[in-house]
Amino acid sequence: MGFDFGTQSIGVAVGQEVTCTATALKPLTAKNGKPNWDDLTQIVMEWQPGQFVVGMPFNMDGSDSELCVSATRFGRRLEGRFGISWIGVDERLSSFEVKSSLKESGIKMKGPIDSLAAKLILESWLRSRQ
Repeated sequence: MGFDFGTQSIGVAVGQEVTCTATALKPLTAKNGKPNWDDLTQIVMEWQPGQFVVGMPFNMDGSDSELCVSATRFGRRLEGRFGISWIGVDERLSSFEVKSSLKESGIKMKGPIDSLAAKLILESWLRSRQ
């Protein structure tokens, strides 16, 4: 299960290792980076992930951003609450890549693209494991 962490919205995607593909789910609303844990618990119970993948929004020079610290905290909370390990992956430019891809396809997206970014992050991680 992959996440594109944000302070107001957290993108969610589920994937599988055989095809290295993922599906975007409805993003979670968040308040200061904290999701409704009951909503997240329902998603985790439904999909039974084996691993959490959290996008890490590093600065362009590779250093930790302020949001990176919050994303790390979110990953640790996921592991603590659900007993499922998490891994942080570089997600620099993932939202830019999603927007560019949508534009090239002629798709006009209404609303947040967070879960599409989570899908991209998760698929990238799945492919890197091959």
